[in-house]
Amino acid sequence: MADGTLHYESPCLYFHKPGGKNTKAVLEAVSRRAKELSIRKVLIATCSGRTAFEALKILDRDVKIIAVTHVTGYEKPDSQELAEQDRKALEAQGITVLTCQHGFGGVGRAVRNKLATYQVDEIMAYTLRIFGQGVKVAIELAIMAADAGLVRTDEDIISIGGTARGSDSALVLKPANSAHFFDLKVREVICKPAVF
Repeated sequence: MADGTLHYESPCLYFHKPGGKNTKAVLEAVSRRAKELSIRKVLIATCSGRTAFEALKILDRDVKIIAVTHVTGYEKPDSQELAEQDRKALEAQGITVLTCQHGFGGVGRAVRNKLATYQVDEIMAYTLRIFGQGVKVAIELAIMAADAGLVRTDEDIISIGGTARGSDSALVLKPANSAHFFDLKVREVICKPAVF
């Protein structure tokens, strides 16, 4: 990127529809771009673990995969969508699994549920969704992983999100901690749905 020229081109893959049917194409595009940029950490949103298992087949072995799950209690109290045996299988393959409060939906969501009013975190989420749900998720993962100390805020990473199940969006970005959210920088859009 910083070779002294004033600009560069990098292709962006656009999908006709959002959703999991794009997962393989997303992972292949991420694999190519990670090699080109020498990026060694990739965040992947995953509920069941399926997308992270698929990434193991496509991404280079020297890429550190961090699988980010829904928060426990997302669907119902005390429930976790990622089965414990799948968490253990991912970890046995060298994947770090992060389960923590969503970057744009923690106590602010409790205020909405109780008082029927939106807080700043959810307003930010709705604003980011103008680029698509997967783009919002990819940005959200980056602040969650930075807050957990799993990615540095001075090194670019790739973050993969999706709409419902699977993946449809990937970004090259510089993470930031949630308390410094506006230091986060989206460097490149690798892929996203054009229609959503």
